[in-house]
Amino acid sequence: MLTLFTTPKAFRGHINVIQRNALRSWKLLDPDAEVIVFGGDEGAADVCHELGLRHEAEVARSASGTKRVDSIFGRAQEIARHTTLCYVNCDIILTKDFVEAVRRVRVWRENFLMVGCRWDTEVTTPIDFARFDWGEELVRLARTEGYRRFYYNIDYFVFRRGMYAEIPQLVIGRVGWDHWLVGRAHADRVPIVDATDTVCAVHQNHDYGYHPKGMTGVWYDTEAKRNLELTRRSVRPRTIEDAEFRLTATGIERNRMHRLAPTKRAVREGIRLSRAWMQTHVWHPLLNATRPVRHALGLRKGAKPEGLQGSKRRRHWLDAR
Repeated sequence: MLTLFTTPKAFRGHINVIQRNALRSWKLLDPDAEVIVFGGDEGAADVCHELGLRHEAEVARSASGTKRVDSIFGRAQEIARHTTLCYVNCDIILTKDFVEAVRRVRVWRENFLMVGCRWDTEVTTPIDFARFDWGEELVRLARTEGYRRFYYNIDYFVFRRGMYAEIPQLVIGRVGWDHWLVGRAHADRVPIVDATDTVCAVHQNHDYGYHPKGMTGVWYDTEAKRNLELTRRSVRPRTIEDAEFRLTATGIERNRMHRLAPTKRAVREGIRLSRAWMQTHVWHPLLNATRPVRHALGLRKGAKPEGLQGSKRRRHWLDAR
C-alpha cells in the first residue's frame, strides 16, 4: 500500500501531543500502511515501540547537528516495504481522503509526485481516535476555523521508490529543501499533481521554540542560507503552484495556470523589492520629516484619531512572528 516516513522533534510538551496525534493518524490510514520514524530524538524510540512503528535512529547530520534530507530519503527508499512512499512532516494529521487520493493518482500514472497545501489548525490535546467520526470532525474544524496555507508550504510528498536517487546535503527544519524536491521532479519531467482540492492535510499549529531564534532562525540562519545555495546550484526550486495537474473530485485535470508560476514569482518579488525601496527611501524619510507635526497633533506611533481605525483584517497566526 504505502510507506510513510518522517523525522520528529523531541517528544516534549505540546510537540509531544501533536506528533503522537500525527503518527497515530497515519497508522489508521490502512492496515498495511508502514510508518518509519528517523532520528534518535528524545522519546522517539519509546513512541515507536508504543505505537508499533519502525524506528531508524541513525541519520546523517550537518556540522551543526541538523538532520539531512539525503540521508532520510535515501534510507527510506532502501528499506520501505512498499514502492509508493510518502515523506510527511511529523505535525501533519492525515485522514481517509489522503488514502483515496494516493490510490487515484497511482492508478493514473506509475511515476508521479503528489503534493498539496495544508490547513493550519489549533489542536492542543490528544485526539480521541476511538471515535468513529474523529476524521470528519477534524476536517470540519480545519476547513471552518483553520487557515489554508499557500503554495510554498509543502508538508507531504508522495512518490515512487527511486525517484530521488541523489539529493544535495540539504537539512530538514530550514527553508528550501521542500522546494528542491518539487524542482527535481519538475526537471526530471515527473508529473506533479496538486491534491489540495481533495486532501485536507491538517497542520497542528505550534511555535518554533526548537530553534534558539524561533522562526527567524528557521528562515535566515546559516543552515537556511546554505540550503538555498545548494538548491540553486542543481535545479530551479519549484512549489505547488508549478504542478501541471490537479486532483479534483471528478478526476485529474491539467492545471493550465502552472506555466505562469515563474512569472507570478517574479512579479511578487518585484513588488516586495518595490515596497522595501518605498519604505526605505520614501515612507521612513516622510515619517521623520513630519514627526514634530504629528506629535503636536497627538498622532504618535500606534495611535489613530477616533473614527479613523480601519476594520481588522484577518491575520494568520504566523503573520505576527
